[in-house]
Amino acid sequence: MPPDAPIAPHSRTERHELIDALRGFALAGVLLANLSTFSLYQYLNEKAQAALPTAGFDKVVNVALQLLLTHKAVTVFSILFGLGFAMQLERAQARGADGLRVFLRRMTVLLAIGVLHSAYWFGDILLIYAAAGFALILFRKWPDRWLVWGGFLIALGATAALRPALIASMGAYMPREQFNAAVLQGLLSPSWEASLGANIESIRRWYPIGGLWLVCFALGRFLLGYWAGRRRLLQEPEAHRPLLKRILAWTLPLGAIATGLQFAQASIKQAVPMLAEGPGAIAWSVIGYAGPLLLGIAFGIVFVLLFLHEGWKRWLRHFAPAGRMALTNYLMQTAVCTGVFYGIGLGIGPKFGTASWLVLWVLLFGAQMVVSRWWLARYRFGPMEWLWRTLTYGRLQPMRPATATDQPATSA
Repeated sequence: MPPDAPIAPHSRTERHELIDALRGFALAGVLLANLSTFSLYQYLNEKAQAALPTAGFDKVVNVALQLLLTHKAVTVFSILFGLGFAMQLERAQARGADGLRVFLRRMTVLLAIGVLHSAYWFGDILLIYAAAGFALILFRKWPDRWLVWGGFLIALGATAALRPALIASMGAYMPREQFNAAVLQGLLSPSWEASLGANIESIRRWYPIGGLWLVCFALGRFLLGYWAGRRRLLQEPEAHRPLLKRILAWTLPLGAIATGLQFAQASIKQAVPMLAEGPGAIAWSVIGYAGPLLLGIAFGIVFVLLFLHEGWKRWLRHFAPAGRMALTNYLMQTAVCTGVFYGIGLGIGPKFGTASWLVLWVLLFGAQMVVSRWWLARYRFGPMEWLWRTLTYGRLQPMRPATATDQPATSA
């Protein structure tokens, strides 16, 4: 093929079931993490949270989620994005085509989708992924060692350095309790104008510094995923099992230690005052951000190693259809959750605490797993995946029914 030849989407025979399953598993975690915001629980002050009938249960759930989920599911999801970039460039190079040009178009379309989505829900990650995706291109020729060190430096160092400015920026815009009360009132209102206005206020308070913080958060993980994709860790996991185990042996204990230190931060800062401000505070933030990053990597590797066992694979592969329709499912989660909790929908709000999260999480993601399998047995792409590809390649993509010879390949 000439370098300027058009590139078509990869066929389903080129897919890796492990990667799709891991993406689906991460998406389930992302939904559960986002439900704190979707349910409006995070906008309640401590007194209001303590007054909920589920307060005791909520404390246990929140600690468990902080230990096992916070920033860990999105870490896996982000690493897979960087890994996908490596796979796209690899396929394009094999075909003699311009993969970078197509990736730029993909990011442009994703950016547009993210802008529209964030206008409705400020917690959108697609816009951030698109911005970090454009930045990722600058690192595509870096050596492997630089990708790893650069990934950790950006994911930990840059985010920690930005944290003081982020806190100051949000406090200067509006005190936290006042802001939360105003946003809660707007999002519980049945008025679309009030709901969208509260979302815009969230964007104004968060994005001046928070947008840059999130780009660094995502880009650092993209670089680690790009390295993993170059090394073909998930494309050929059996061949890299020893390396995966070595990474797990480092990330799991170090991540657990860093996370444990965060739970004891009050007493530690009291004993070592220099950790409460200045360079000491930034160093402490690095430790705090290291816990979720390292544990996210460790949890992803545990999933991969389990997938290599046939008994576990029979169960874990059920996440693959939801992972193949990740964009569609992600956007549908916003529509359903805001429809349940916001005033413009059912208006349930935060009054049932974390119990409402868990119930909706099980029902919604369970339904998405079933519907994704049903849809992909009949069509090639999910609806939003089809739109994304159609806009990227500038021509309608076929939604032909699957055939017996058009099944996703396994990576085990």
